Amino acid sequence: MNINIFSFFSGAGFLDLGFEMEPSYNIVYVNEFHQAFNDIYKYARDKMNIPEPQYGHHVEDITRLLDKDNIKDLKNLVKKSKEQNLTGFIGGPPCPDFSVAGKNKGKDGENGKLSGTYTELICATKPDFFLFENVKGLYRTAKHREFFELLKEKFRKAGYALTEKLVNAIEYGAPQDRERIILIGFQKSKARRLNIPVKETELLDFPWDKYKKYTIEQIKDCPWPKTSPFQEDVVTSPPDGIINELTIQFWWERNDVLHHPNKSMFFQPREALSRFNCIEEGDDLKKSFKRLHRWRYSPTAAYGNNEVHIHPYKARRISVSEALAIQSLPKEFEMPLNISLTDAFKSIGNGVPFLLANSIAKSIVKYINQNNRAL
Repeated sequence: MNINIFSFFSGAGFLDLGFEMEPSYNIVYVNEFHQAFNDIYKYARDKMNIPEPQYGHHVEDITRLLDKDNIKDLKNLVKKSKEQNLTGFIGGPPCPDFSVAGKNKGKDGENGKLSGTYTELICATKPDFFLFENVKGLYRTAKHREFFELLKEKFRKAGYALTEKLVNAIEYGAPQDRERIILIGFQKSKARRLNIPVKETELLDFPWDKYKKYTIEQIKDCPWPKTSPFQEDVVTSPPDGIINELTIQFWWERNDVLHHPNKSMFFQPREALSRFNCIEEGDDLKKSFKRLHRWRYSPTAAYGNNEVHIHPYKARRISVSEALAIQSLPKEFEMPLNISLTDAFKSIGNGVPFLLANSIAKSIVKYINQNNRAL
């Protein structure tokens, strides 16, 4: 089975890569507003020998796609794609307006409005299925949840049956505590042809847990280390009883971050080193200047709003190569050396952890196949 994917808010393409690494999917259309992010996207894929999208890169504001002529062109592309293969949209609209740690302006914020735009685009072009990803605040905060329910009602009126789940990237093997709401919708007419079970406007039996590696309960029950005095370049051993492959040290070794092309890309500290280095290893509870612990997983990889993540045992911030590993990306994923550090870290922080993206991509294929053995 071949599945064509139209990607929106693509950023550096972590979500896309999770789909691209599964044989069933082809990314055929890429939309991203920020040129620097799209430059990273193209550079990384060139290094990984991934083909260019069939319908090209579209570096523009997604709201322009709703203009009369543009929406007509997009509808034609979607129609053409659907005549050839099953066709889906994937995207995670920028989310600081729904984040308590961000702007928290909700649907009226400039970024919050983009969730509505993405919804309109899906309802207007009617792909066979879609994926909508966002922060947990859209799901758990009462005033934002009301907006989320309105978006879902629009999808239902456009003929979609839905399923949703609040997931955590760490459950899928990423060394990062990162909760996200994932909403998936299939056109009911397409679901019927694929023998996908639907009850009114609800998709039934989606295998959300199929590719989980751990449960939150298993993870939280581990005796993770707390804090210890900062000691530069001192080697320590992992404590007994933890899940080693969820630690950032495991991932840094796995991705060979000290020899990665992006190893030297990190911000220099502005504060005096004496103050910078008095933060203990594992002291990550502050709003900013969180020193990671090598034998724990990372808090959410958010590198904006003055949030700074400090290396556990070096007198510096983490590097781009180290941040990419925390996002569970393959070590072959590289960023251009001439990209600004601000753009590099912002694109990393905005991205969906690769292992979570890949697991969701696998789950969609599993869902289709388990109900339609002929495919």
